[in-house]
Amino acid sequence: MSKIEVIDFFASWCGPCRIMKPAIEEIEKQYEDKLTLHKYDIDENQEIAQKYSVMSIPTVLILKEGKVINQFVGAQSKETLTKAIDSVIE
Repeated sequence: MSKIEVIDFFASWCGPCRIMKPAIEEIEKQYEDKLTLHKYDIDENQEIAQKYSVMSIPTVLILKEGKVINQFVGAQSKETLTKAIDSVIE
């Protein structure tokens, strides 16, 4: 089984990003053995944001074997993200 990657693109000044932060942290703990979580502040990681064509934040990508399987733009609930992660893991 290949490990899943979740990439969270955010900025410290972004209100919806701050709202999502607790959910992202809970997901990181809940799935610590099943996925790798990368958090990128777009102000400090513009090259990575460009690589994935991130146009607005928050953006969360779910990757399997290096390919983007799912992408969420805007604030999402923990339930929405965990359902998407579960569908890729199983």
